Amino acid sequence: VQNRPAGIAVLVTPWNYPAAMGTRKIAPALAAGCPVVIKPASETPLTMLALMPLLEEAGVPPGIVNVLPSTRSGEVVDAMLHDPRVRVVSFTGSTAVGRVLLRGAADNIVKPAMELGGNAPFIVFEDADIDAAVEGCMVAKMRNLGEACTAANRIFVHRTVEAEFVEKYTARMAALKVGNGLSKDVDVGPLVNASTRDKVAMFVDDAVAKGATLRLGGVRPEGKGYFYPPTVLTNVPDNADCLRDEIFGPVAAIQTFTDQAEVIARANDTEYGLVAYLYTGDLKRGLQVSEKLEFGMIGLNRGLVSDPAAPFGGVKQSGLGREGGQEGMLEFMETQYISTNW
Repeated sequence: VQNRPAGIAVLVTPWNYPAAMGTRKIAPALAAGCPVVIKPASETPLTMLALMPLLEEAGVPPGIVNVLPSTRSGEVVDAMLHDPRVRVVSFTGSTAVGRVLLRGAADNIVKPAMELGGNAPFIVFEDADIDAAVEGCMVAKMRNLGEACTAANRIFVHRTVEAEFVEKYTARMAALKVGNGLSKDVDVGPLVNASTRDKVAMFVDDAVAKGATLRLGGVRPEGKGYFYPPTVLTNVPDNADCLRDEIFGPVAAIQTFTDQAEVIARANDTEYGLVAYLYTGDLKRGLQVSEKLEFGMIGLNRGLVSDPAAPFGGVKQSGLGREGGQEGMLEFMETQYISTNW
């Protein structure tokens, strides 16, 4: 039994990590023996183009890595998926776009590797180190301003520690400075575009209208730029829109719970299954809960799960396959079994 290169791979990358999302696909594809065509996000094509001289300097032969920027993303990628030479499509982005690409890949049975959307729960049990949980939630929520599929989207805090957690977390969020992202003393820069900023504002307005308590932020600043302030919502009702969709912004939606089985069921009550976070002082309990969570990755007492050596990816409608680790390289390979008389 041997693993062979699958063939030409089409890589479709998002705007939120324009270099990292490309390199974590390019490296395993080349290691597997597959040439690639990269279609970077139309919002951030220059980052990928700037990466090419570095690959050239590192000795990657001409024609092995090809960048194809375009503002007609759907049309361009669909054309490549219908070329019989293409054998793999690796995509990172929204679940909605992932469904479109899967339909296109079906015609030629192109092997898909899909890293799609998330709706990550962040669970704080009553025996957790609250200071550590607050710092972990800052990372899980505010990394890249929340514009990440791994961002903590639904924060569940045990009722007995809610007051302490909310007080400390709100203070940490309030200390963040909003401004031009090029300034060294600024913590929170602008969001990527107007539609993202407006969607974040809509989520906050909807939650407040349905009964949530606004503890911090929630008011869009005047002037230029797609800014939205760090925002903390408590008493978020179950029918709030922000609990069913990716917020993709610096907004923390906090709910409470009292029972372990209850919070596991609420955490799993989503079509997504990318990553979940939980904080507890009992490792045995943490592992037991982790095994019951329907997510491809678990952050147990930590707010960051990404690691090049680990298989990154989700279950349910958060994707197919994995990036990183040995599993990530196998996405670009096909298994061949040879039977003979020795």
